[in-house]
Amino acid sequence: MQDLVARVRLTALWAALMLLYLYADFFSLFPQGHIEEIMSGKMGPFDVSQTSLFLASLLMALPALMVALTPLLPLAACRWANVGMGALFTLVNIGNVIGESWIYYLFYGALEAILTVSIAVLAFLWLRPTPTTA
Repeated sequence: MQDLVARVRLTALWAALMLLYLYADFFSLFPQGHIEEIMSGKMGPFDVSQTSLFLASLLMALPALMVALTPLLPLAACRWANVGMGALFTLVNIGNVIGESWIYYLFYGALEAILTVSIAVLAFLWLRPTPTTA
């Protein structure tokens, strides 16, 4: 039962993270000049290219896959995948807000970092089931 509860919690945290990513990116279309920047072929500091869009897609596919993988992976793999991915995406979230001045984006970045730290800590502290004696 403890295994199921941990998996449900982790899956919910990953799903919430994905929704925050979507809303933050959606609201990023509204600051004046951002659409023009996109139309000029820029994605933040990067030029839009096949490679940059593939890498961005890969980066965002990972937490989406964690929503599906968390309930499906074997216990040890699930635990360590959540620790590793939670830590990785904490760094991604910190990197995303460096130099940012829009309060809404800092707010989303803080919430995202709280979720990813929570994922890593919850997975790290996840107790392994004790073997039953016959």
